[in-house]
Amino acid sequence: MVALATTAPPVCKHCSRSKVNRPRGLCWSCYYTPGVKEMYPSTSKYARRGVGNRTGVRPLPPFPTTAGPGTPEKMAVLEERARDGFALWHPHDADETGVPAGVQVNGRGRRTAVTPTRTPAASESPEFSR
Repeated sequence: MVALATTAPPVCKHCSRSKVNRPRGLCWSCYYTPGVKEMYPSTSKYARRGVGNRTGVRPLPPFPTTAGPGTPEKMAVLEERARDGFALWHPHDADETGVPAGVQVNGRGRRTAVTPTRTPAASESPEFSR
């Protein structure tokens, strides 16, 4: 008769005593001990990895870019913003024509700032005044 090889269950990476039953290769008590879980990286294939994978709202970049979408210059700016922890897009980044948002080009090729028109509030409308 041939004996089948049996493998022992994996043991905790931290205490090396208990059986692994939590993520990151940890046992129950080590996983829930404060500070231990952060010592071991996530083993999940869905874990957020790489530059720019932070949660929450990021601050706006300090200045917009004039590089057009899809250009190597714009890609370099996006990489720099991700690395520095800023939001990837600034509201005044250039569009596909290379003109920053909020700027209008007149018939002579001159750039002029666009001022948004103010819409009256509902309380200012003539329908509601008596």
